[in-house]
Amino acid sequence: MSLVRQNSLVKPGRKFAYQQIGLTILVVFILTLVTYFYWGLTHAKSVLTGGAIGVIPNFIFAYKAFRFAGAKSSKLVVESFFSGVKLKMVVTALLFSLAFKFLVILPLPFFGMFCLVMAMPLLTPFILKHQH
Repeated sequence: MSLVRQNSLVKPGRKFAYQQIGLTILVVFILTLVTYFYWGLTHAKSVLTGGAIGVIPNFIFAYKAFRFAGAKSSKLVVESFFSGVKLKMVVTALLFSLAFKFLVILPLPFFGMFCLVMAMPLLTPFILKHQH
């Protein structure tokens, strides 16, 4: 099974997914800083929290989804993808509930950043070059 994980077919997809996540983290930090200087700490914490709640589950999904590749591993690819989706949803719900229970959240900056993070996979292919 460990030989399947080393499949070279996985590497380009995994690399691109991690580049997308890295770019998303950079955008979250830049917008958190901009928000801090314009609106203050409470707004910046909301932006950072919304970004983190978007990024952390995406990272977990990318890790799980890009473990296997190839025709011989097709069943593992599908299982890995769907387990990644399920885990992403559970972690997202857990992080939302923890944030709402323990943090003071301003809805507009929080959900604005969360929505931006969710849209980043649609935007990053225009910024990053996908190598085959």
